[in-house]
Amino acid sequence: MAQAHAEPHIRLEDPYQLDPTAITAPPRGWLAALRRIGPGVVLSASIVGSGELIATTKLGAENGYTAVWIIVLSCLIKPIIQAEMGRYIIASGETGLAGFNNVPGPRLGKINWIVWLWAAMVLVTMMQIGAMFGGVAQVMNLLLPGVPVKAWVLLFAVITLALLLGGGYNRVEKFAMIKVGFFTMLTLMSAALLVSMPQYFSWSALMEGFTFKMPTTGFSTAVAVFGITGVGASELFMYPYWCVEKGYARYAGARDGSPEWAARAHGWMRVMHLDIAASMVIYTVATLSFYLLGAGVLHGMGLVPSGNDMIKVLSNIYTKTLGDWALWLFYAGAIVTLYGTIFASIAAQSRMYADMVRLMGGFASNDYAARVRYRNRFIVVLTIIPVALFLFFVSPVWMVTVGGIAQAAMLPVIGVGTIYLHHKRLPSDIAPARWVTVALWLVTAIIFVMMGYSVFEAVRKF
Repeated sequence: MAQAHAEPHIRLEDPYQLDPTAITAPPRGWLAALRRIGPGVVLSASIVGSGELIATTKLGAENGYTAVWIIVLSCLIKPIIQAEMGRYIIASGETGLAGFNNVPGPRLGKINWIVWLWAAMVLVTMMQIGAMFGGVAQVMNLLLPGVPVKAWVLLFAVITLALLLGGGYNRVEKFAMIKVGFFTMLTLMSAALLVSMPQYFSWSALMEGFTFKMPTTGFSTAVAVFGITGVGASELFMYPYWCVEKGYARYAGARDGSPEWAARAHGWMRVMHLDIAASMVIYTVATLSFYLLGAGVLHGMGLVPSGNDMIKVLSNIYTKTLGDWALWLFYAGAIVTLYGTIFASIAAQSRMYADMVRLMGGFASNDYAARVRYRNRFIVVLTIIPVALFLFFVSPVWMVTVGGIAQAAMLPVIGVGTIYLHHKRLPSDIAPARWVTVALWLVTAIIFVMMGYSVFEAVRKF
């Protein structure tokens, strides 16, 4: 067995290879473990974006406090699936798509049905990325009206390419930390002030939001919000890749059946669980704050964000709670929030598409230079497509809703795939407690019920 290294900051040339020299003992104690989290923060940068700022506030504006339970349920249940995917990655050393590619079912070439569905879902969710480009451009147009929205979209596309091409995990993680901290704290402060405003908030109205009633209006928005708030389908696919690039699987090393390996794997899984818990607190608080501001302020004013007035309407969640002076803070926060999600999402999806090429036989698993080349090519493609979509549709709220519905539709597939890997391919020496298995099945069942209800409503209305 390779000797474990005590140095926690090893420079990994290829994070996708299980190099014995990279084996690292897991940290001891909460403070040491907190210093090793990161993938969840990057994921939070993807999560706290269009779904929260646009779709969640719209749902609140349309329905008041009625749908609070959807927000809370969405944020709290899906991390079970996320954690089990992370467990599988640490145990196997495989990437997320490689794991799902083991699930039985129809195949086209070397790729199975889940991976193809993922690729199709990402293309649809490019609508969301396009909406975020549009949202950032709308803010800049309000600040500098002489420059048209479309020109700002093109400029931010160029900035994205400059930042992402050739950038590794550390760059993404640092950017994510700045983004998550800035707007989340401002929004939390606004939501806290909302509680002291009886014209916009009452505890009785909030409690009614936990009576499990379906929204009377905006059902498609509710489905979209369930799909993209908390850990959405896109983020569930992303998270294993950030765990790989952070080094959790490499630090545990290749499974050799020894007690030492099992101890290391369990240790790094504990770090991963702490990472998931920390990110869940961040995005749950942020998402709930956005919803309460939409339900209290926008619903109370009779305003719903839409079209080219989206940013102007959304700015009320700050100006009506913090004061008119906060308009500039909202503009700055909206830019950081929306652009941070663009940055983190394209960074992740480009890595996954490159991995899909590898699974198709495009390059060898140990050819990291080829992986980076394909990643950079997909960065270009995944930047151009959403920009083109926004320039064609010019409707950010609608684009976010469409992308959210696509993610919601993918959630049951992810649940089924994770259950298969959990029962059929997870080594017994790192299997979780029985309650985790029960929770995995229960969460997947809840997701199926939510999606089944949405299909029923769609057919009934048709």
